[in-house]
Amino acid sequence: MGTETADLESRQPVMADVAKLAGVSHQTVSRVLNGAPHVRPGTRDRVLAAIRELDYRPNSAARALVTRRSQTLGVVSFESTLYGPASMLDGIERAARSAGYFVSVASLRSLDSRSVQEAVDRLRDQGVEGVVVIAPQTSAVSAVAKLSSSIPVVAVGSGTRSSIPTVSVDNLSGAVAAVQQLLDLGHRTVHHLAGPAGWLESQDRQEGWRRTLEAAGARVPAVETGDWSARSGYEAGQRIAALADVTAVFCANDHMALGLLRALHEGGRSVPDDISVVGFDDIPEAAYFIPPLTTVRQDFGELGRRALELLVAELSGATRPGARVRVAPEMVLRRSTGPARRA
Repeated sequence: MGTETADLESRQPVMADVAKLAGVSHQTVSRVLNGAPHVRPGTRDRVLAAIRELDYRPNSAARALVTRRSQTLGVVSFESTLYGPASMLDGIERAARSAGYFVSVASLRSLDSRSVQEAVDRLRDQGVEGVVVIAPQTSAVSAVAKLSSSIPVVAVGSGTRSSIPTVSVDNLSGAVAAVQQLLDLGHRTVHHLAGPAGWLESQDRQEGWRRTLEAAGARVPAVETGDWSARSGYEAGQRIAALADVTAVFCANDHMALGLLRALHEGGRSVPDDISVVGFDDIPEAAYFIPPLTTVRQDFGELGRRALELLVAELSGATRPGARVRVAPEMVLRRSTGPARRA
């Protein structure tokens, strides 16, 4: 083994090693790495083969010094096992990777103003080009509104209440579609199992439910409230199962709908023969509930993609202040809904 080969094996390969192996200039390797169009196909193939053979990895720190671009975005989230926020984070990360960005995540226990500001400052110190804040609670929206930052910030899940560019699912229209579906099946009214009061999704879904009933001239029943968990859905479901006049329930998420289904079963109320049930989210398990759950699907991958698009537009100065993007939800019809029973 020659001295030069041994030396190369003892250190990380650099761009000059790739250029030498491929028989091209340092500048040509740089153009290939940056996706420049004016490189001959054969030359590009030799450079890529050399990169694979040497297992070359570009020095991102050095590139950032030259281009003043870190290709890294920050995400501020909060510690949660809830399907919605966790799926938002996953959708943002997937979209960022597809667009060629790295992601640095700051996960918080609470989304108060001080914690959010400190998280954004930490991410900015790491050289991120922009930040996405997952802000599904009213406290988070308030925190985002008070942010002081020299880099672009986009909020996700904050509805229309944020003063900065936002991307969110149209929860109100999803609730309207769910309740209207039940009214169209002949149900005289629809009961509602709402999420916690401090959540924007809960507020919008409850507003859509109420508006739809009022527009139809239907009675607006008292609201049952849960905390997004199946346990809270089960506890509310025990109370709902005891009401003889209930024929339809719209649940603010699928996990509470799962608890409700169990409570109705234990209470001797058949779904959908006695009571129709609709959820919201379309979690992966929804199709396997007994019966399979009719629900409103959120496309979290699309949510992440649109958030990334909005942030990249912010980076280029192409987005107006306060821009808002709404992602339309979709009704998914399964076997937990049916025509209203008749006396």
